Amino acid sequence: MSTPKPVREWRDVSATTFRTEIMPSHQPALVRGAVRDWPAVRAATSPQALASYLRAFDTGSSAETMHGDPAIGGRFFYNDDLSGLNFERSSMPFARSLDRLLEMLDNPRPPALYVGALAAPAALPGFAQQNSLALAEGIVPRLWLSNRATVQTHYDISYNLACVVGGRRRFTLFPPEQRANLYVGPLEFTLAGQPISMVRLDAPDLARFPRFPDALAQAQVAEMEPGDALFIPYMWWHHVEALDAFNLLVNYWWDDTPPWNGSPFEALCHALMSVHSLPPDKRAIWQKVFEHHIFETDGSPVAHLPPAQRGIQGKLDQRLALHMRSWLLRVLTPPRR
Repeated sequence: MSTPKPVREWRDVSATTFRTEIMPSHQPALVRGAVRDWPAVRAATSPQALASYLRAFDTGSSAETMHGDPAIGGRFFYNDDLSGLNFERSSMPFARSLDRLLEMLDNPRPPALYVGALAAPAALPGFAQQNSLALAEGIVPRLWLSNRATVQTHYDISYNLACVVGGRRRFTLFPPEQRANLYVGPLEFTLAGQPISMVRLDAPDLARFPRFPDALAQAQVAEMEPGDALFIPYMWWHHVEALDAFNLLVNYWWDDTPPWNGSPFEALCHALMSVHSLPPDKRAIWQKVFEHHIFETDGSPVAHLPPAQRGIQGKLDQRLALHMRSWLLRVLTPPRR
């Protein structure tokens, strides 16, 4: 099988370069040394030193923490028959997570522990002020803390800037158009919110997933050290490996679509409920309807209407979006018996 090519590397990237060159390319970008001057990165001379630095900001907050038996080898996934997960979740004080990771440093086969998406301003006040990033100004930083853990290939419906603070990380990325070759798992029953690829990257079952080599041929890989940042474009799939016994990553998610637009993923799920189960002849009709109104394959579907009368098919604003949301809630609510 193909070996993923390295993500393109950048250095000394300004906010202007990031906005005008990197983001418009719609390609991953590894920005070497982007956060090398962060106090947190400078404090990460050892797991103990980094943990001590983090404790100085801790207010006693708890975070959702994933725990896995040593048998899973740090790979969070489903159980064998996909009826459940191979790990458990609990709310754990952040300070206790630090303690547990330090206690397991010398364990050759430790349980897996993963703290994800901890919002820094609420949980560690002052951390974001000391460790700021001009490329992500105004975006909430989130902390990801773990031992040697593997996050299965998934995507985010947003842009993502991931900054390694302590430990090393390996990101393997796939473009959105490789979705069919990544063999997507359940949509409504997921590990952490977004659907995942069912293919094990380190040992793909090609009898079960024969098209995966086509995805791997388009993959890119980023080997990251403390101080590096990785830009992950919208909807790019990424597989994340934390390579050391104590790892800390800070990421920034953002989207330029107004939140009142609604989620395309939710629209997909509703279409599966209402369209996918139709007989083939009806589904073919609705395929043409979607192509016409959503993807505009025949040109503008409303060019013949006055702008003021285009409604939901015209320019969407918050007022109209809220009106349509209320309408959808009303029509989707089952009638009382």
